[in-house]
Amino acid sequence: MVNVTSTEPVDSPATGCPIAPVVDIVFSRWTTPILWQLNSHGRHRFNDLRDLVGGITAKVLTQRLRQLERDGLVTRTMHAEIPPRVEYEITDLGRSLAPVFAALVSWSDEHLRDVGDARASYDRSGKPQT
Repeated sequence: MVNVTSTEPVDSPATGCPIAPVVDIVFSRWTTPILWQLNSHGRHRFNDLRDLVGGITAKVLTQRLRQLERDGLVTRTMHAEIPPRVEYEITDLGRSLAPVFAALVSWSDEHLRDVGDARASYDRSGKPQT
């Protein structure tokens, strides 16, 4: 997989899979829920976004938001007020992932039950689990 924290170009997959860099950028543990919430609910302050995502720590949210900003998927706007107000918003580039997320929701609606059935069948077979 491509290391997106490096300074190397992101478009040079280290594997034989052309979507590996995208998976590294978009589908990490917290990145997808952050992008989903910003796309669904618009601009948000840090604490509001943390509440929307649910279960994420402030440290991890900060790290993910910085990476998303670096990748051009999120913008950070700091308002010169006291106390300072910072808001995060999905960019057009980030918003361009909406059809990908919609396709995944559709696939989930159509097939997630099948995956559950397959897992139950596998587990009943006595084969070793991961």
